[in-house]
Amino acid sequence: MKTYGFLYGIGWAPWERYSHSAGASVARLLDREDDERDRPRRVLDLGSGRGQYAPELIRRGWDYVGVDNVARAIEAARRRRIPGATFVLGDVTRLHVEELGPFDLFLDVGCFQHLNQERAQLMGRGVTELAKPRATLLMLEFGLSGIGAVVGGTSEDRVRRAFPGWELVSVEQAETRGLGWPLSRTAPTWYRLTRVAG
Repeated sequence: MKTYGFLYGIGWAPWERYSHSAGASVARLLDREDDERDRPRRVLDLGSGRGQYAPELIRRGWDYVGVDNVARAIEAARRRRIPGATFVLGDVTRLHVEELGPFDLFLDVGCFQHLNQERAQLMGRGVTELAKPRATLLMLEFGLSGIGAVVGGTSEDRVRRAFPGWELVSVEQAETRGLGWPLSRTAPTWYRLTRVAG
Protein backbone atom coordinates (compact mmCIF):
# COMPACT_ATOMS: atom_id res chain seq x y z
CA MET A 1 0.00 0.00 0.00
CA LYS A 2 1.28 3.47 -0.88
CA THR A 3 0.04 4.74 2.49
CA TYR A 4 2.49 2.50 4.32
CA GLY A 5 5.37 3.67 2.16
CA PHE A 6 4.54 7.25 3.09
CA LEU A 7 4.14 6.48 6.81
CA TYR A 8 7.43 4.60 6.96
CA GLY A 9 9.01 7.51 5.09
CA ILE A 10 8.01 9.99 7.81
CA GLY A 11 8.94 7.54 10.55
CA TRP A 12 5.42 6.95 11.90
CA ALA A 13 4.55 3.27 12.41
CA PRO A 14 2.23 3.00 15.45
CA TRP A 15 1.29 -0.61 14.61
CA GLU A 16 4.81 -1.64 15.59
CA ARG A 17 4.00 -0.82 19.22
CA TYR A 18 1.93 -4.00 19.43
CA SER A 19 4.95 -6.28 19.70
CA HIS A 20 5.89 -4.42 22.90
CA SER A 21 2.52 -3.55 24.41
CA ALA A 22 1.18 -7.09 23.95
CA GLY A 23 4.48 -8.88 24.23
CA ALA A 24 3.27 -11.31 26.91
CA SER A 25 0.22 -12.44 24.92
CA VAL A 26 2.27 -12.83 21.73
CA ALA A 27 4.83 -14.86 23.70
CA ARG A 28 2.11 -17.27 24.83
CA LEU A 29 1.07 -17.87 21.23
CA LEU A 30 4.67 -18.47 20.19
CA ASP A 31 5.22 -20.79 23.18
CA ARG A 32 2.53 -23.05 21.76
CA GLU A 33 4.20 -23.14 18.35
CA ASP A 34 7.58 -23.84 19.95
CA ASP A 35 6.15 -26.80 21.86
CA GLU A 36 4.63 -28.36 18.74
CA ARG A 37 7.60 -28.12 16.36
CA ASP A 38 10.87 -29.97 16.12
CA ARG A 39 13.93 -28.17 14.81
CA PRO A 40 14.93 -27.05 12.26
CA ARG A 41 11.84 -24.95 11.62
CA ARG A 42 11.10 -21.96 9.41
CA VAL A 43 8.78 -18.98 9.78
CA LEU A 44 7.57 -16.51 7.13
CA ASP A 45 6.51 -13.12 8.47
CA LEU A 46 3.90 -11.77 6.04
CA GLY A 47 3.95 -7.98 5.86
CA SER A 48 6.99 -7.98 8.13
CA GLY A 49 7.64 -4.25 8.05
CA ARG A 50 10.91 -3.45 9.82
CA GLY A 51 11.04 -6.92 11.37
CA GLN A 52 9.88 -6.21 14.90
CA TYR A 53 9.11 -9.90 15.52
CA ALA A 54 12.36 -11.21 14.02
CA PRO A 55 14.61 -11.01 17.11
CA GLU A 56 12.19 -12.95 19.32
CA LEU A 57 11.50 -15.64 16.74
CA ILE A 58 15.21 -16.10 16.06
CA ARG A 59 15.91 -16.24 19.80
CA ARG A 60 13.41 -19.10 19.95
CA GLY A 61 15.27 -21.00 17.26
CA TRP A 62 13.21 -20.23 14.17
CA ASP A 63 14.78 -19.62 10.77
CA TYR A 64 13.19 -16.27 9.95
CA VAL A 65 12.18 -14.75 6.61
CA GLY A 66 10.23 -11.50 6.41
CA VAL A 67 8.46 -10.27 3.29
CA ASP A 68 6.97 -6.83 2.68
CA ASN A 69 6.17 -4.75 -0.41
CA VAL A 70 7.26 -1.45 1.17
CA ALA A 71 10.85 -0.85 0.10
CA ARG A 72 11.51 1.62 2.94
CA ALA A 73 10.43 -0.93 5.53
CA ILE A 74 12.60 -3.69 4.07
CA GLU A 75 15.58 -1.34 3.79
CA ALA A 76 15.13 -0.33 7.43
CA ALA A 77 14.86 -3.98 8.47
CA ARG A 78 18.08 -4.86 6.64
CA ARG A 79 19.88 -1.90 8.25
CA ARG A 80 19.07 -3.42 11.65
CA ARG A 81 21.38 -6.31 10.71
CA ILE A 82 19.48 -8.84 12.80
CA PRO A 83 21.64 -12.00 12.85
CA GLY A 84 19.82 -14.90 11.20
CA ALA A 85 17.05 -12.78 9.61
CA THR A 86 16.36 -12.59 5.88
CA PHE A 87 14.18 -9.80 4.49
CA VAL A 88 12.63 -9.99 1.04
CA LEU A 89 11.01 -7.17 -0.90
CA GLY A 90 7.88 -8.78 -2.32
CA ASP A 91 4.12 -8.97 -2.52
CA VAL A 92 2.24 -11.35 -0.19
CA THR A 93 -0.22 -11.99 -3.01
CA ARG A 94 2.60 -13.17 -5.30
CA LEU A 95 4.73 -15.43 -3.13
CA HIS A 96 7.36 -17.31 -5.13
CA VAL A 97 7.64 -20.89 -3.93
CA GLU A 98 10.89 -21.61 -5.76
CA GLU A 99 12.61 -18.61 -4.13
CA LEU A 100 11.24 -18.88 -0.60
CA GLY A 101 10.93 -22.63 0.02
CA PRO A 102 8.63 -24.37 2.53
CA PHE A 103 7.65 -23.07 5.99
CA ASP A 104 6.32 -24.48 9.25
CA LEU A 105 4.81 -21.22 10.53
CA PHE A 106 3.35 -18.12 8.93
CA LEU A 107 2.88 -14.93 10.96
CA ASP A 108 0.58 -12.16 9.75
CA VAL A 109 0.13 -9.15 12.02
CA GLY A 110 -2.29 -6.84 10.25
CA CYS A 111 -1.46 -7.61 6.62
CA PHE A 112 -4.42 -9.70 5.42
CA GLN A 113 -6.94 -7.16 6.71
CA HIS A 114 -5.97 -4.68 3.97
CA LEU A 115 -6.57 -7.04 1.05
CA ASN A 116 -9.74 -7.21 -1.02
CA GLN A 117 -11.25 -10.65 -1.52
CA GLU A 118 -9.43 -11.34 -4.79
CA ARG A 119 -6.03 -10.46 -3.33
CA ALA A 120 -6.86 -12.34 -0.13
CA GLN A 121 -7.47 -15.46 -2.23
CA LEU A 122 -4.12 -14.99 -3.96
CA MET A 123 -2.34 -14.67 -0.64
CA GLY A 124 -4.12 -17.80 0.57
CA ARG A 125 -2.97 -19.78 -2.46
CA GLY A 126 0.63 -18.65 -2.08
CA VAL A 127 0.77 -19.44 1.63
CA THR A 128 -0.79 -22.85 0.98
CA GLU A 129 1.83 -23.68 -1.66
CA LEU A 130 4.63 -22.73 0.77
CA ALA A 131 3.17 -24.62 3.73
CA LYS A 132 4.65 -27.83 5.04
CA PRO A 133 2.14 -30.48 6.16
CA ARG A 134 0.49 -29.36 9.42
CA ALA A 135 1.99 -25.88 9.11
CA THR A 136 0.43 -23.16 11.25
CA LEU A 137 -0.80 -19.71 10.24
CA LEU A 138 -1.13 -17.11 13.02
CA MET A 139 -3.03 -13.99 11.98
CA LEU A 140 -3.78 -10.87 14.01
CA GLU A 141 -6.39 -8.83 12.17
CA PHE A 142 -8.79 -6.02 12.99
CA GLY A 143 -12.49 -6.71 12.78
CA LEU A 144 -14.77 -4.89 10.36
CA SER A 145 -15.55 -1.40 11.62
CA GLY A 146 -16.52 2.09 10.58
CA ILE A 147 -12.87 3.07 10.24
CA GLY A 148 -12.01 0.11 8.05
CA ALA A 149 -11.11 2.35 5.13
CA VAL A 150 -8.23 3.68 7.25
CA VAL A 151 -7.04 0.71 9.32
CA GLY A 152 -8.47 -2.22 7.38
CA GLY A 153 -10.47 -5.08 8.80
CA THR A 154 -11.69 -8.58 8.08
CA SER A 155 -14.00 -11.31 9.33
CA GLU A 156 -13.82 -14.98 10.19
CA ASP A 157 -15.75 -15.78 7.03
CA ARG A 158 -13.20 -13.96 4.84
CA VAL A 159 -10.36 -15.82 6.54
CA ARG A 160 -12.06 -19.18 5.95
CA ARG A 161 -12.72 -18.40 2.28
CA ALA A 162 -9.10 -17.37 1.64
CA PHE A 163 -7.67 -20.54 3.21
CA PRO A 164 -9.92 -23.45 2.16
CA GLY A 165 -7.18 -26.04 2.66
CA TRP A 166 -6.73 -25.05 6.28
CA GLU A 167 -8.54 -25.85 9.51
CA LEU A 168 -9.45 -22.83 11.63
CA VAL A 169 -8.33 -24.11 15.03
CA SER A 170 -9.01 -21.08 17.22
CA VAL A 171 -10.35 -17.52 17.18
CA GLU A 172 -9.24 -15.43 20.16
CA GLN A 173 -9.81 -11.82 21.10
CA ALA A 174 -6.45 -10.03 21.07
CA GLU A 175 -4.89 -7.84 23.72
CA THR A 176 -5.64 -4.16 23.03
CA ARG A 177 -3.65 -2.41 25.74
CA GLY A 178 -1.19 0.04 24.23
CA LEU A 179 -2.96 0.34 20.91
CA GLY A 180 -4.80 3.53 21.76
CA TRP A 181 -7.94 4.93 20.14
CA PRO A 182 -9.21 4.23 17.51
CA LEU A 183 -7.24 1.02 16.98
CA SER A 184 -8.34 -0.31 20.35
CA ARG A 185 -11.93 -0.16 19.05
CA THR A 186 -11.35 -2.40 16.04
CA ALA A 187 -11.84 -5.76 17.82
CA PRO A 188 -8.44 -7.23 16.91
CA THR A 189 -8.57 -11.01 16.72
CA TRP A 190 -6.00 -13.80 16.59
CA TYR A 191 -6.83 -16.53 14.09
CA ARG A 192 -4.89 -19.80 14.27
CA LEU A 193 -5.11 -22.11 11.28
CA THR A 194 -3.47 -25.45 10.56
CA ARG A 195 -2.72 -26.79 7.08
CA VAL A 196 -4.79 -29.86 6.41
CA ALA A 197 -2.56 -32.74 5.37
CA GLY A 198 -3.30 -34.44 2.09
